[in-house]
Amino acid sequence: MSVFHQPLREQIEALVDEHRQALADSLDGLTEEQARRRLVPSRTTLLGLVKHATFVEKVWFDEAVTGRSRAEIGIPKTPDQSFILGGSDTIESVRNAYRNACEGSRRAVEKIDLDDLLPGNRRGPLPLRWVYLHVLRELAQHCGHADILREQILAAE
Repeated sequence: MSVFHQPLREQIEALVDEHRQALADSLDGLTEEQARRRLVPSRTTLLGLVKHATFVEKVWFDEAVTGRSRAEIGIPKTPDQSFILGGSDTIESVRNAYRNACEGSRRAVEKIDLDDLLPGNRRGPLPLRWVYLHVLRELAQHCGHADILREQILAAE
């Protein structure tokens, strides 16, 4: 469905959702080992990227909207910590957590206008419009990371 002629909010939400789906889809057809494979010195793995994206959703659509602390939300203190994979993290569990976080994000802002200020960011109040654009930028970057990692993983098989 094309949103080219739809209101700006619908266009932004469609692009954000497209990138959310692309990142989740980067795990399609991989084994657990492949999804956890480290190909760069950082903690970045395909599974870690999706886990980090869950953190991103909760920072921008829970913490920023509600003002709740990261401890209250149950997420790591720093972005770097959000890439750490636990023994119980699987493709299925991480994707489910991400899907649930995305659904929660949609619900959290459904009655908030693009120009409404969200009070809970450390920088101070930010308009929802800026939050959407920041999340879109971050998801686009991570989709690029995922594309490269996935290509390297599949090429090695």
